[in-house]
Amino acid sequence: MTTVDSNKYYVFYDGECGFCNFWVHWILKKDVKDNFLFASLQSDFGQQFLKERNLELKNLNTLYLWKPNAYYLQKSHAVFKIAGIIGGFFKLLSAFHYLPTWLTDFFYDRVAENRKKLASQACEIPTPEERKKFVD
Repeated sequence: MTTVDSNKYYVFYDGECGFCNFWVHWILKKDVKDNFLFASLQSDFGQQFLKERNLELKNLNTLYLWKPNAYYLQKSHAVFKIAGIIGGFFKLLSAFHYLPTWLTDFFYDRVAENRKKLASQACEIPTPEERKKFVD
């Protein structure tokens, strides 16, 4: 069983998607305050996260952001919160969370449906230091 750090934000993503992996590495590079840990939805930890919340185990189209003992967000609202946590210029994106969820998730879903066409399946290999931020 994985020990959970309640001070971190956990990003759950499709670990078999090049587009998703690209964005995970983008977050990793921008995470100068060491706020995030990452887990693929296919991992034991990812499957446990989904199961404990009665979320569909095979739905890999959804990005989740989890703050232990507090909340979890999904889809567009997870993206906006991540942008806000990263801060700087990207914090401006967090203002989109005021738009209706049905609207922002509509656009999120269009990207998610086409994510495997949007990037190669090749994934960047994390450095040993970056690997410490991935949870199995």
